[in-house]
Amino acid sequence: MRRIDVATMAFPLLRSKLDFYSGKVPESLHQAQDDIQWADHVLLIYPLWLGDLPALTKGFLEQVLRPGFAFQSNDGGTSWRRQLGGRSIRVVVTMGLPALIYRWFYGAHSVRSLRRNILSFCGFGPIRTTLVGQVESLDDMRRIRWIMRLSEWGRAGR
Repeated sequence: MRRIDVATMAFPLLRSKLDFYSGKVPESLHQAQDDIQWADHVLLIYPLWLGDLPALTKGFLEQVLRPGFAFQSNDGGTSWRRQLGGRSIRVVVTMGLPALIYRWFYGAHSVRSLRRNILSFCGFGPIRTTLVGQVESLDDMRRIRWIMRLSEWGRAGR
């Protein structure tokens, strides 16, 4: 297992389309790309902030999942080849509100966008999601059960 702790990393945010397509990936993120390339299964955990990914997490994905690494443009940009196929991923989102409300009332829009517009575009699959609601009110026993469940899924690569 390898761990990437995005919150402790220093990297610039992308500011233009030119940076995304032609800029260099910061040196501080090369190891993260190596770790993703190495992995058969990825676990992405983030808290729901203002209904979406934290900005730093989104910035990390924008920097790391660049053309040439995560996908390749063919025929002058008219078609794309996914570069990260063969890797499963589980996305775990923690939140203060009940997960059922986020899924049914809000449509789990950040998870749907992440799955469709980023992860599947790069070739990840299968993509599984887990929503952990009301995390502030979980007692110790329920927290332990979640940690054990996530550990088991990680070992099984699902």
